[in-house]
Amino acid sequence: MAEQILVTGGAGYIGSHVVVALHEAGYTPVIFDNFNNARRDVPVRLAQIMGTAPSVIEGDIRDSACLDQAFQEHEVGGVIHLAAHKAVGESVAKPLAYFDNNVGGFLNLLGAMERAGCKRLVFSSSATVYGEPDETPTPETAPRRAMNPYGRTKIICEEMLQDLCTADPEWAVGVLRYFNPAGAHGSALIGEDPADIPNNLMPYIAKVATGALAKISVFGNDYDTPDGTGVRDYIHVEDLAEGHVLSLAQLRQGNGHLVNLGTGRGYSVLEMIAAYQRATNRQLPYEIVARREGDVPIYCAKTEKARDLLGFEAKRGLDEMCASSWAWMQAQERGND
Repeated sequence: MAEQILVTGGAGYIGSHVVVALHEAGYTPVIFDNFNNARRDVPVRLAQIMGTAPSVIEGDIRDSACLDQAFQEHEVGGVIHLAAHKAVGESVAKPLAYFDNNVGGFLNLLGAMERAGCKRLVFSSSATVYGEPDETPTPETAPRRAMNPYGRTKIICEEMLQDLCTADPEWAVGVLRYFNPAGAHGSALIGEDPADIPNNLMPYIAKVATGALAKISVFGNDYDTPDGTGVRDYIHVEDLAEGHVLSLAQLRQGNGHLVNLGTGRGYSVLEMIAAYQRATNRQLPYEIVARREGDVPIYCAKTEKARDLLGFEAKRGLDEMCASSWAWMQAQERGND
């Protein structure tokens, strides 16, 4: 049997795409998810894409007994950890919930892995650990300085992993600092599906395109950027998912690493709106409003390290991100009808 990989948060937006990428690379993914922020029909959709139903364990990473049972029932060769709360604004309003899940839950997971003798881990980190970076594109050596509780939880988890690997060299850990995942699977069967008003730009634009939201708010047009709006490094979620498979391959050879996953190319808010208008052939209303506190002008990844260590390079551009997102949104509308 192919090596089994436990994917915590495997029914979520990024997790579901990672499950497909693992399957395509010859692994057997095992989903561990509490479905608090994931659709119940994701495993069925994954079965349609993969041609086989994935194993699913409904559980919470804060539940040690449930984690222990998962490792007892499956011969897990490695873990990809994606089960974290991720909304910056919510983390400011609910810091304890973020520390409980993102730090406490992660500590629980590491304990269960150690008890099971499974010491191979791909950890989902974030570019938010850089705070407001001193240089752009931002290298992995940039100082870590969180500007919100979400970013702080990622820094704490990274430091936990540093200490763990120092204490026990048997651990092989890949830390992946994501920039801005966007888009959807080419099948239009899985994609980003926020239950309420989206926190991220592309799903917000997508909901304006469908008419679910009235207009896009552009937070500031007086930044020191080409068109005055904020610039971000968007990476297609399928490229991101493939980065996890490459990370896992390096861990199988005992090569731990910490890398950015992005494209190295930034797009402004207005460029993103224009690209989505091309994908939809629709005019999308927007208004310029005041800057948001804590927003930085530019976030863009320095990507050479991921290329050199993992062989990772993003293959899909902004137009593909927008087209795949729109195909996914239209599929949802047809399904709801």
